[in-house]
Amino acid sequence: MSKRDAFLEAACREKVEDFLHFIQLHKDKAEPFDVEEVVQEMPRNQRLTLWGKLGSLLQDVLQELPPERWAQGGEEGMEVESAADPTHVMAVVDGVTLVADVSIKVLEDGDAYNALLEIIHRLHNVLVSLPVSEAPLQLHIHTLCEAWWKKGLKEKEQFGRTAFLISLQKSFTLKKPGVEIQRVWSLHDVLLSLDYTSEENKQIIDLLLQCFHRPNYIRNDDGKRFLVFLFSWNVDFIIIIHGTIKNQLEFYNKTMTTHIMEIYFRAWKKASGDFLEKIESSCIQDFMQNAIFLPRASPVHAKVRQIVSYFHSRKGCNKLDKMLCNLYKPILWKALSVPNFEVRANATLLFTEAFPVHDPEQNNKNIDEAIQKQLDTAMSLLDDPHPTVRCNAILGVCKILSKCWELLPPTIVTDFLKKLVMELASDSSSPDVRCSVFKCLTIVLDNSLSHPLLERLLPTLKYSLHDNSEKVRIVFLDMLIKVKAVRAAKFWDVCNMDHLLARLAIDSHPVSKRVVDLLFKSFFPVNEAEREWCSRCITLIQMNPMAARKFYQHVHRHTAPTNIIKMMLAIRRAVNSCIQTDCDVSEINDGNKENSEQAEPLFGKDMAVVSSLLEIVVILWRSVEKALKLNKEAQKYTFAKFGNVMSKYFQAFEDERCTVPLIQLASFMPPAAVPTFSCGVLSRLRRMDSGAVPTQYGQLLDCMCSWGLAADILELITDWLTEALPKQGDNTKRKVRIQETVEAKPDLALAYLEYLFSHTLAREKVLALGPQPLKQLHTVLGNWRSVLYAHFSSSAEDPKGPGVETALKVFMHHGRLGAHLQHSSSEGRHYLLSLEDVAAWVAERVLPFLAKRTNEDEEEDEEEEKFQSLAAQITESFLSVCRDVLLVGLADDTFKGKILHLCSLTLLSEAGHLCIPAVLMILKEVADGFVPEDNNNNNNSSSQAQEDATTVVLGVVANIFQKIIELLARRLKKEPEEGERLCQSAVPSLAGFLQVAQAWDKAPLSGVFSTLFAVVVVEKRHLLQKITHPEEVITPESVEDMPPLSSILLSVILKSSSLTRAFLTEVSSSFDSEAISSLNELAAVLHVLAVVRHTGQSKAGLKSAATSVLQQIHKHAVASEDTRDIQRVIYESSVKTLNEILDL
Repeated sequence: MSKRDAFLEAACREKVEDFLHFIQLHKDKAEPFDVEEVVQEMPRNQRLTLWGKLGSLLQDVLQELPPERWAQGGEEGMEVESAADPTHVMAVVDGVTLVADVSIKVLEDGDAYNALLEIIHRLHNVLVSLPVSEAPLQLHIHTLCEAWWKKGLKEKEQFGRTAFLISLQKSFTLKKPGVEIQRVWSLHDVLLSLDYTSEENKQIIDLLLQCFHRPNYIRNDDGKRFLVFLFSWNVDFIIIIHGTIKNQLEFYNKTMTTHIMEIYFRAWKKASGDFLEKIESSCIQDFMQNAIFLPRASPVHAKVRQIVSYFHSRKGCNKLDKMLCNLYKPILWKALSVPNFEVRANATLLFTEAFPVHDPEQNNKNIDEAIQKQLDTAMSLLDDPHPTVRCNAILGVCKILSKCWELLPPTIVTDFLKKLVMELASDSSSPDVRCSVFKCLTIVLDNSLSHPLLERLLPTLKYSLHDNSEKVRIVFLDMLIKVKAVRAAKFWDVCNMDHLLARLAIDSHPVSKRVVDLLFKSFFPVNEAEREWCSRCITLIQMNPMAARKFYQHVHRHTAPTNIIKMMLAIRRAVNSCIQTDCDVSEINDGNKENSEQAEPLFGKDMAVVSSLLEIVVILWRSVEKALKLNKEAQKYTFAKFGNVMSKYFQAFEDERCTVPLIQLASFMPPAAVPTFSCGVLSRLRRMDSGAVPTQYGQLLDCMCSWGLAADILELITDWLTEALPKQGDNTKRKVRIQETVEAKPDLALAYLEYLFSHTLAREKVLALGPQPLKQLHTVLGNWRSVLYAHFSSSAEDPKGPGVETALKVFMHHGRLGAHLQHSSSEGRHYLLSLEDVAAWVAERVLPFLAKRTNEDEEEDEEEEKFQSLAAQITESFLSVCRDVLLVGLADDTFKGKILHLCSLTLLSEAGHLCIPAVLMILKEVADGFVPEDNNNNNNSSSQAQEDATTVVLGVVANIFQKIIELLARRLKKEPEEGERLCQSAVPSLAGFLQVAQAWDKAPLSGVFSTLFAVVVVEKRHLLQKITHPEEVITPESVEDMPPLSSILLSVILKSSSLTRAFLTEVSSSFDSEAISSLNELAAVLHVLAVVRHTGQSKAGLKSAATSVLQQIHKHAVASEDTRDIQRVIYESSVKTLNEILDL
């Protein structure tokens, strides 16, 4: 029996296993059996028989186990017969699908295929009800339906619709849907057979609209073709597509918007008839209107402009030009003259971008008239009253000139450029307009035909280099750089070199950077000889020395480090020629004598030029310092070249202008390279006068640090501070040492120490020395506390001993050095303990002097005031050091507790109010370390313990703050003038503390605003209670009208919107807790709200607080008819104020 007959016989229920065996043989690539070959060889009658038998087989297996029960059948296990096994049934269905698919391929014209159609119907029903889990079988039946559609057989619409729907759904769920999108596009003609208005196709319509939400469709080429096709499916569908895209436009990025505009353009290009009209009127014109009328702040405005601009960029074909003309006609020209400046500005951009807007089907005369009218409109837009419109008009006109230069009459071109250059470039009303002129002239410069005319006009702009707006100067220089790049004119003809150098010398970095970009090749011609570089450098110095320094600061951005080193050596040769040194015989013999001799006449013995040259060497060296470190040979060569002339330079150039750069040069080199100078630096520092200023010793200290000799400086400082301490008995050894050196200079030692720790590089070198020398210095500084305390014992200072100011500085440096050492320490809290010891010393030995004693003797009273002032200074100095420790995050909870305890003790002292500003700074930093953060993991015990510790510390902070407010109130009451001065001095630190406190919305720091509110209300209530005449009831308008303390506190609060909101929240919550009860208190609150109202801040919070007052005030209505009744007057005044706040 042949394979064909055997296969035909197996296609029945009884021999289903044989059928499945044949299918398996087909799938096995190693077997020669091929179903397609077998079916193709069958005559027509056998094929009909085969289809009939397969139809019966399919019907039988599906009746036994329909697809709906396939998932259940697997769970029933052994209860189901073998023929009804889901796996067996699916194998049969898959085999029938394979034969059907092959049959479609071999189907010929004239073949009867009703039996095959019946099989397809059954398989179609299986596909519709197939579980999602059976993806392979679903794919095979899906492919079968697709093949039936493409073959164009009977009832193809039903099968094509199903294939299209499944492909569409799968394209949304697959991670890589490219193949499925391609299949959707191949089936797109299915849509033409569907009824758009039918309800049964609503699902497909929804899915089609989803395609415009999917980046995979929008970016994919086949997807894009499909989306373009959808615009031609149904006219009514176009509006729905457009609405969908508009809703999504806000969420598209620039790239996605580019794809969207391509889809619109291609849809318009392919459309005709009603479809074309609909796309133009409902889509393109809608975008045009939105581009004109949407505010610029709208998130979709830029996207809409991008889409419309795409159509403008494709101008040139008659169809597009005519479309733009017809669509713009009813909207654009009106929009150019509306009152709203934003609409005019948007319309100006569209108009100039689309220029010329004309109908190409009209005759030439009409086109010329239309274009002339548009040119007149563009000119009038340059005179628009609003600067934004003028800026857009400038941009548009420059684009028109660049694009249409050769097409426009010369007179019109000249008029436009004169308008820009001679009027708008000096528009005094708006720097943005001036900016636009220079920014947009670069667009015109892109057209080489504009260069001759601009060469004549641009020199009139030269003074724009000195415009009072930095951004105008920047864009003007950008324009000059463009002029130079396109060779439109010589930039020095546009702007004089002296002006450029003057601006380079004094202007900001962005401006000077551009001037250097412009002048670099002029003053650093890298293609010329090095002698020429030096010659140009000297010329630049002679023209403007400050500009020269600025120029060489930027040179490293334009040339390689090698060239910069060559430039340094060229300058060295020039300076050598000035002092006629013969130390470089090898160079002279190598032919550099000519260079030196030619360089000398350029500046002779002019010390100003020499000093500038040396400064430039320093600048250049600094710019290549990193590169030299990476190239040891170049570094060694440079050190040698400069090292063998430095001693000559120091001898020849004793002028201070020269010695400053020479010392800096010496600091770049190792001390061995400059032995004569390096040996004397420490001696110079030792011999320096006590009153020396940083400019005298700063460079020398930097030299020592850069040479790695910071330890010597530290030893000198330590010795001086040790020797300056009062001696306990004789110390012959120490005396001999002082006689051998110079006398102790503690003030200069402190000046050196201040310099070392206030300059980053020097500080790093000092801290790198290790703990031993620094610990020794720290100990010596700590010993000076006895000197400081000695000043409390007598009013007469020892003229030979250290002064109180010196001792106070040492005291502060001791604390600061401790902070640095704690920061450098890898473990432990040794130096925090040291600071805590100082805190205990202040509490025990210093704070008692803040207590005021009553003395009858005036001299003793003066002495006590002096001691009190010194005690306050010591306390404030120490608290400022502690503030810094807290600020940099070195403090732990123990340290914070000790310092807060010291603050409490300070405020409890009689004169503790003197330290209020310093205490407030401590409170601010402590609270700042506990600013609440969002943390959802607060359930564990450690977090709870941390929160409890935080609450305790912040509770102390809140209590201390309350004490401060009480002290301020007491001082204002006792001594108003002194109290006001104290309050003013506390304002900055009070503002800082309140900014931190307002971040908390829970206890204990939320109580800070309760304290403030209570103080303000109580103070104002007290004043209202003292009123005796109705005329005295006046509602305040500003903080100056409030009582003294309230005035200070409110002035701080109202300067910040966040503080104002927090304060008003406290006002509202006070009413919720019924803390405000009496009429005078309500009136006091309203007076505060009236002051807030006049500042215009936090209107929502103000209304909320006023509403809380409104709910209470009518309870206190006064029935008395006596117009002189104070309570009645207060009530009426309060109601009036309340109505004003609530706009009733």
